[in-house]
Amino acid sequence: MQQTVLRASSSAVHGRPTAAPVPSHCCKRARLAYFRPARAAVLNRSDSDEGLTYKKAGVDIDAGDELVKRIQRMNPNIGGFGGMVPFGDSYLVAGTDGVGTKLKLAFDTNKHDTVGIDLVAMSVNDIITLGAKPLFFLDYYATGFLDVDTAEMVIKGIVEGCRQSECVLLGGETAEMPGFYQKGEYDLAGFAVGAVKKDKLIDGKNIKAGDVVLGLSSSGVHSNGFSLVRKVLEVSNTSLDDPAPWDPSKTFGEVLLAPTIIYVRKVLELHEKVGLKGVVHITGGGMPENIPRVIPDGLGVQIKDGSWPMPELFKWIQQTGKVPTADMRRTFNLGVGLVVVVDPSQVAQVQQLAPDVFVLGEVVPGDGVTFV
Repeated sequence: MQQTVLRASSSAVHGRPTAAPVPSHCCKRARLAYFRPARAAVLNRSDSDEGLTYKKAGVDIDAGDELVKRIQRMNPNIGGFGGMVPFGDSYLVAGTDGVGTKLKLAFDTNKHDTVGIDLVAMSVNDIITLGAKPLFFLDYYATGFLDVDTAEMVIKGIVEGCRQSECVLLGGETAEMPGFYQKGEYDLAGFAVGAVKKDKLIDGKNIKAGDVVLGLSSSGVHSNGFSLVRKVLEVSNTSLDDPAPWDPSKTFGEVLLAPTIIYVRKVLELHEKVGLKGVVHITGGGMPENIPRVIPDGLGVQIKDGSWPMPELFKWIQQTGKVPTADMRRTFNLGVGLVVVVDPSQVAQVQQLAPDVFVLGEVVPGDGVTFV
């Protein structure tokens, strides 16, 4: 991908060619949104306060929620997975995200060819929750010193993520900022835009009590909760080169760097053939905080504990870090990367199209998410 120097200075900025920009505003916890903000979730807090938590690892989800509330006072139309703009008989849908401290593992292992897939996944998996087909993607790569070989590997992953999403890598920005990043480190941000016909929009409005909640498996931690993962590795003196106890053929580094699954093709196929009532990308906040974002007022979701096989990785994280169950649920996807809500009569058809789907529970009168 050709680089064009836009501005020369002691903090040189290099640009990759792009089309006309689409204005947007977003932050990690407060994406441009169509749905209302998430309601409080009901958690099982019977665990001891001892052990590691996401907050002890340095990430305060409550602070992020407070920021969302403050932004809502300036712009009430936020809180969902993507932002929409009417465009003829369709909506343009946009989303933005990063990879988080999973990048630290890429630095430590010197493996940079998969985090680009994560970058694309985190944005396109958000906009497909509204039924939007991704059209194009833009990336932002910032570093203190531009290592061309490393940047090429990162962008190679981005290209692969766009291929899996069937969207175009329209362009991006490469910023070289000496003194701002540690040597050998970089940061990433991504921006996806898609479109959905107005009569195909997935807005959750038709969800009712008795509807079935299904889950699609994740490939692991995906791209949320790595600050806690890294803290567990630290306190247990576990190296990324150590073999995973449940699969000695793989190291912890290999397991943890497994790229986020891109669900675009599967969700669009299910929506076309079945008609989905709601779709949830399980990111930061886990099932308890993400599922309520698409459920109408007066309804909640009851999840049957143990209704899906929790990967051994998450069991190791919880046991090794003595992480309370409530914090595990609020931090990680726990093996469920995407949730869909369908009418009971459609469950068999979904299972036929997606054999690895789990029946997690159902929509019930009430509020939030409960585990039974």
